[in-house]
Amino acid sequence: MLCAAAVAFAARPSAAPRVAWQAQDSRVTARLRGLSAVSTAVAWASGANGTILRTVDGGDTWKPRPISGTEKLDFRDIDAFSDRLAYVLSIGPGEASRIYKTTDGGEHWDLQLANFDPKLFLDSMAFWDADRGVAFSDSTDGKFVIFTTRGGGQWNRVDAGRLPAALDGEGAFAASGTNVAVSGRQRVWIGTTAGRVLRSSDAGKTWTISTTPIRTDTSAGIFSIAFRNASNGIVVGGDFNKAGEAIDNVAVTGNGGATWSLGKGLPGYRSVVAWSRGGRGPAVAVGPSGADLSLDGGRTWTPAGTEGYDTAAFAPGASTGWAAGDKGRIAKVTIHE
Repeated sequence: MLCAAAVAFAARPSAAPRVAWQAQDSRVTARLRGLSAVSTAVAWASGANGTILRTVDGGDTWKPRPISGTEKLDFRDIDAFSDRLAYVLSIGPGEASRIYKTTDGGEHWDLQLANFDPKLFLDSMAFWDADRGVAFSDSTDGKFVIFTTRGGGQWNRVDAGRLPAALDGEGAFAASGTNVAVSGRQRVWIGTTAGRVLRSSDAGKTWTISTTPIRTDTSAGIFSIAFRNASNGIVVGGDFNKAGEAIDNVAVTGNGGATWSLGKGLPGYRSVVAWSRGGRGPAVAVGPSGADLSLDGGRTWTPAGTEGYDTAAFAPGASTGWAAGDKGRIAKVTIHE
């Protein structure tokens, strides 16, 4: 049974920030991997078995906002802009990969991207604003697959001629809905299974690619990417089959993703990294085996909790957010600085 008490973990001695995790009752048992924090009161979560949840009271209650006929879909990513407007993405081969949108709080959902190519496999998405977004699929036939929307409606595939060539089987790990990151009105970065980062500074019209020192293997690579501004970003990963292995599982950049250097201190596989206070606060990395906190932009990390989750997100400009994971587990996360 979930405990409602908050447990605080000291990230560093005395005056250093500490992270508090307050378990909440989602009233579901599905694994939750999608999470979007609109404010300290409003958040959305998504996951297996067609699960979509919303809270408007800070997580005191989570209510289902299902899409009829999607009970077999796995919603790995959700991006919301209010208690009424949200997008949700399902993963899987062929028709299992879809994007839906609601403008009435989940009472009705419109299918925006219906995939009929059996080779495509959507992984995640991100948005500059409520009308402009980008979604990423595993590559096909040596070509990256990226979609963009510019009016909050139709999604269009980016011409493969504008993209670098993909490596054999290169795609993304759809573990937390966070392998696509955006900043400002035009910058976007995508972390891949091959430890590389695709980036665009013109809202997806043209693209370049860089290599990171993140370790890669069939079950290892970049799992999450987050930028606090146009220059400073973090990628985390590891091997999800060896959650306690800490080999080259975090890297940072200070030049917009052109080059990357290894960080240190993450004790194992981490499936998500997120900035607090809109990038002005500490960064938190979370995985099934625990969580860690960084005060220096991802270069070094200290323990921030032993509870494991798959995904996490902070409310815009706030030190409060949520983490979610297996068996419907949700916790409210607060960094006390």
